[in-house]
Amino acid sequence: MQPDLLHAIQANLLSPAVLFFVLGVIASLSKSDLKFPEALYVTLTIYLLTAIGFKGGVALSQAGFEAVWRPGLAAIVLGTLIPLWSYPVLRFVGKLSVADSAAIAAHYGSVSAVTFIAATNFLKQVNEPFESYATAFLAVMESPAILVGIMLGKRGGKREGSLWGGGTRRALHEAAFGRSVLLLVGALIIGALSGKRGMDMTEGFFVTPFQGVLALFLLEMGMVASRRLEDLKRVGLFLLCFGIAAPLVHGFIGVALGHWAGLSLGGATLLGVLAASASYIAAPAAMRLSLPEASPTLYLTSALAITFPFNITVGIPIYYALARWWNS
Repeated sequence: MQPDLLHAIQANLLSPAVLFFVLGVIASLSKSDLKFPEALYVTLTIYLLTAIGFKGGVALSQAGFEAVWRPGLAAIVLGTLIPLWSYPVLRFVGKLSVADSAAIAAHYGSVSAVTFIAATNFLKQVNEPFESYATAFLAVMESPAILVGIMLGKRGGKREGSLWGGGTRRALHEAAFGRSVLLLVGALIIGALSGKRGMDMTEGFFVTPFQGVLALFLLEMGMVASRRLEDLKRVGLFLLCFGIAAPLVHGFIGVALGHWAGLSLGGATLLGVLAASASYIAAPAAMRLSLPEASPTLYLTSALAITFPFNITVGIPIYYALARWWNS
């Protein structure tokens, strides 16, 4: 590895957020009685989604439409196309069922807000500036992949009359108005409308405590991810390889599209991170409703126990190195 990449990986691994994630893994593996109440986990999730959406909206109001439309379009294209090319790989190379292939493809086309936050922290640690309105990309990439995944699962299953059944309608509603999407988009709009004045009024709540809340959330995520490690025996070698290879490929494409869209090195890194991430909040909820025959063991383990730890430990520095290489 190049010295710069090694330094970036070291900086990322020693960040408080990643170290708290590791602490959560250790707590679970050592069978500690440490446990978060469900209400606290939900509260932390609501806070993080609202804060990043609001801050992104404020930045969006200051940047203007001219600066945002091209990278925003690139983000939507990524969210739509990633499940379309992931599905045949999972279906015909991995020999997974139609429902499982569609559900996993939807997870990898959708995004992880926590991975995005970890990436912004990493960029701050290495003193790499990035567009503060990048949260808008997170908001627009959440739903398209879920919608595409539902369509792939329904069409691939060749079930007449099922495409717009009650389960699908509920899943589409979840994709458009579920907690994560509603909070991100709603807070984004509020931030854009209130602008800098709104940020001045709420900075003490949405900015100052943010890093501490993120550390607690990743402590919980470490425990959740480690509880999925046993499932690695069941998902098989193919999904283990897919859970690492797919983020690398998607991250490279995201970085390339970021540069095409005129983003800075840091902004292209963030778009690469979003493309490489996999959803474990919005996508599972939608898949449970629309594709109940898909196995949660497969899509949750691949997204949460393989891709998520890979991304927040070594993946983010790799996407940053790719962005630097592309920019050189």
